[in-house]
Amino acid sequence: MTGLTPKQEAFCQRYLESGNASEAYRQCYSAEKAKPETINRSAKELLDNPKIAARLDELRGVALAAHGVTIASLVAELEEARQVAKKREQGAAMVQATMGKAKLAGLDEGEKDDDDLPPPVAVTVNVVSGRKRADA
Repeated sequence: MTGLTPKQEAFCQRYLESGNASEAYRQCYSAEKAKPETINRSAKELLDNPKIAARLDELRGVALAAHGVTIASLVAELEEARQVAKKREQGAAMVQATMGKAKLAGLDEGEKDDDDLPPPVAVTVNVVSGRKRADA
């Protein structure tokens, strides 16, 4: 049991099908008279709901498993694309494939460790006026 309402479950299904939260919201909720801004905000609120986020992760996992998609298979595809780009001397495509691999490995954000930060420094600012003084 997911703990979602039928409309929330339907939203999850439609969102994964379309990739568009606002469209999924329109299909599952009474939104005929709602302004686009209201639909967008409501769809975002649904995506931010922890139960819905967990259900989306669960459904993605099922879909990936059903299609035999793994991190290893995606990395292999990206490496193949990188090699093709290399042969064609397409630097941007090579970088994109490399960054895709880094993202899958969780290396795209880098570690944010306090040890990596530079030490604090003191800065003193003296303000000097460029105007001539009247008594000078």
